[in-house]
Amino acid sequence: MKIVIDENIAFGKEAFSNFGTVIIKNGREITNETLRDADALIVRSITRINRKLLEGSTIKFVGSATIGVDHVDLDYLREKNIDFANAPGCNSQAVAEYVFSAIFHLFKKNKLSIKNKSIGIVGAGNIGSKIVKLSKALGLSVFVNDPPLERKTGNPNFCSLQDALQADIITFHVPLTMHGKDKTYHLINENELKNIRPNQILINSSRGPVVNNTALLKRIAGNKDFSIILDVWENEPVINLELLKYVDIATPHIAGYSLEGKVNGTKMVYEAFCKHFNFKPDWEPPLPEIAKRKIITGNTASIDSILQTVFNHVYNIWNDDSSMRKLLKINKENAGKYFDNLRKNYKIRRELSNYTVVLNNPAIELIRTLENFDLKLEF
Repeated sequence: MKIVIDENIAFGKEAFSNFGTVIIKNGREITNETLRDADALIVRSITRINRKLLEGSTIKFVGSATIGVDHVDLDYLREKNIDFANAPGCNSQAVAEYVFSAIFHLFKKNKLSIKNKSIGIVGAGNIGSKIVKLSKALGLSVFVNDPPLERKTGNPNFCSLQDALQADIITFHVPLTMHGKDKTYHLINENELKNIRPNQILINSSRGPVVNNTALLKRIAGNKDFSIILDVWENEPVINLELLKYVDIATPHIAGYSLEGKVNGTKMVYEAFCKHFNFKPDWEPPLPEIAKRKIITGNTASIDSILQTVFNHVYNIWNDDSSMRKLLKINKENAGKYFDNLRKNYKIRRELSNYTVVLNNPAIELIRTLENFDLKLEF
């Protein structure tokens, strides 16, 4: 067999090499010619899976080690009887941890507390539901907007988008859909941005076009009175550099880039591949141990200070932000390549479940809160 794999698929060669020849390629450089005599294609979200890419090829299986499928022409795959698998939920824990890392880093910088805050969560799927759980554990007032899920479940606890946008923290976890009743393309546009209040926090780690970047820049260029955390951008990798200047925390589409999340994506696609071609799955990913697993928090009993210490140890988001800021100093012609290289060469982080927090006489409420973050505790 010939299997073409994006170079950013974790352990891609190791997982698939037993089945034949593995060709490792940059995801943006996979072409129709590359796939002419290939049997399978394993990608991430930067490769557009459509007629132009696959027409005339011998591809029988396409796997995307991602949650979203907005880069895939599913109708074309069905038409050509090409099997497809993605990896829903593979990095949901990583994205949830990214969101709270960003919040607690920003709160520390601005001397704010999580106490008495509210959060609006737009999209309650694999990631959003985890954000809901952790938000409730922290005592936040939670407002959840998800019209498709509301219709499906009949749950009366969902709220309107307008209500979710009134929360102190607003975070988006929706797929990118271009048309229809539940279109999310430019879900947040000039009209919604007019109603954002001073001191709110807007977080997008879903897909760049969910927030109209041009409208966002227009809203804040004259009067930036709220905070912005962006991991995803319109027109990646050639992002709006003027907008970057105003964003409080900026990262290069890496919210889901934990080692566990990447490995989960590879494993889910690997198992679907084996099922399609009737192979027995026998690959298990190696997960190396972490050297400094214990986090000493001292005598503090504040959830803010404890989680700030934890996230500073596990994932200091300012390092990624600093790398992004270098985009402002390089030649515009090289900006897209630099953005892609930040993702390609990203130093993969590990999830909270790998760490033990050492506490001094903690209250039971604090213990329960930290356990919800999958942290191990010692006291």
